[in-house]
Amino acid sequence: MKNVVFIPNVDLGDNRATPYHYSVKSWQKWCDKNDCELVEWTEPMMDTTTFPIIYQREWVFDILEHNEVDYDQVLIIDADTIVHPDCPNFFERTNHEYTAVVSNGCYEWVMRSMNAWGHFMFPDVEKPKVWEYFNTGFIIANKKHKPFFKAIQDFYLENAERLYRIRATEKYEGMAIPSTGQTCVNFLVKQHNIKVNYLPERFNLVDIFRKSLLQYSPTYISCGWHNSWTSDDVLLFKDAGYVFHFSSIPDAIPSNDYSGPIKDVSYWMEKTYKELYG
Repeated sequence: MKNVVFIPNVDLGDNRATPYHYSVKSWQKWCDKNDCELVEWTEPMMDTTTFPIIYQREWVFDILEHNEVDYDQVLIIDADTIVHPDCPNFFERTNHEYTAVVSNGCYEWVMRSMNAWGHFMFPDVEKPKVWEYFNTGFIIANKKHKPFFKAIQDFYLENAERLYRIRATEKYEGMAIPSTGQTCVNFLVKQHNIKVNYLPERFNLVDIFRKSLLQYSPTYISCGWHNSWTSDDVLLFKDAGYVFHFSSIPDAIPSNDYSGPIKDVSYWMEKTYKELYG
C-alpha cells in the first residue's frame, strides 16, 4: 500500500482553478520522488453552492475506496499550494496520528473565527488554544481516523443550512464571521478527543503575504497609504518552507509608479513553480 496525496481541484467556474495545475504538477513530481500516489479529485459529489468543497473533501476515504485506491496514509492538501522539490517525506513524521500544521498567520482572524463559531455552534466544547489551531489545507490521516471523518460528515450533513445561514446573516461582536469548515474541524477535534501530531510550520507555510514574504511596497498618496507590488519579484519565501500555501493573497492595485501585471494567486503560483522546477 502506498501513501496517497489527495488534492481537491474542482473547477467552480470562477477561474480559481486556473493556476492550480501548477500545484498538481509540483505534487506529482514530489509523489514520483517519494513513491506515493497522487489522486486529483475533480468531480464534486454534491451541489457546491450549498455544500462547499471544504465540506465534501471530508469524504476522502469514501472517494478513494470508491475508486479502488488502496492506501496507508493520506495527505489532504489544498490546490493553492506548491511543494518544494527538496521537501522531506512528511509521511515518515506522523507517528500514524492525525497530523496537521499550526496556522501561524493572522491570529486576529483565528481568534475571531474561534470565538464566533464557538458561540454559535460549539458552546459546550473547549475552545482550541491559538497555538493548537491548525490549517485544514494540510491534513494527514489514515484508516483509524475513518470514524472521525464520519463524525465530520455527519456534522456537515446535519448543520449545512445552519452554517450557511450564520455565515450569511450573523455577525459576532459587530464583525463578519470568518471561515466555516476549518474552525469547525478544529472544534470537532476537541470534541472527539483526537490526538493531533503537529509538524513544523515549514510543511504548510500559510499567509505568505501577511508574513511580508512577498515584495510589497506601501506608498503614501493624498488619500492615505496605498499598497502596490514592487517590480522586483524576489521569492523571499522559497527558503522559508517546504510547502507554500498561497492563501489570503490580495489582487494588487497598481500605484502611479507601477505598470506591471496584477500579482494575484495565479501570478505567484506560476512564478514559484517555474523558478523551483524550471
